Amino acid sequence: MLSPQNRMRRSAEFGSVMRSGRRSSRGAVGVVYLPPPGVTPRDRAEPPRVGFVVSKAVGNAVVRKRVQRRLRHVVRDRLGVLPDGSLLVVRAKPIAATTRQSELDTQLDSAIAAAMRPRGTSRRRRGRGGSRPPAVKPTGHQTVGEHRPNEGGERWTGR
Repeated sequence: MLSPQNRMRRSAEFGSVMRSGRRSSRGAVGVVYLPPPGVTPRDRAEPPRVGFVVSKAVGNAVVRKRVQRRLRHVVRDRLGVLPDGSLLVVRAKPIAATTRQSELDTQLDSAIAAAMRPRGTSRRRRGRGGSRPPAVKPTGHQTVGEHRPNEGGERWTGR
């Protein structure tokens, strides 16, 4: 169970996270992360707060509650990763109802790490050459070499 100071309860908090947070999604879960504001006027920083969204597409009330409890259990162990004052919304997708707990753990870890990664740092690599050469746009009258139709006119061959 998450402690009350780690729970998001107000609609305004959910709205601000969904409006301006960083999104990341994996197979069964999606997360939206809002980093803490730069400077807070308070003496101590607030602990990270987490909210859950489990829609009716996941299943009936019993299934939705079970999925929410499973996600809460996973997030409770990961609160130490989140900085103080940050907000996180975890959204369950319909497949979360049938996903194994170990897969749910892995997907949630990956989604949180991707959402917390600073913007502009991509994990994708390009080929060995580094940057790609500029693409060449073909024009309607461009010819390469001598291309003439064969006698029947069906095929073009280069000579």
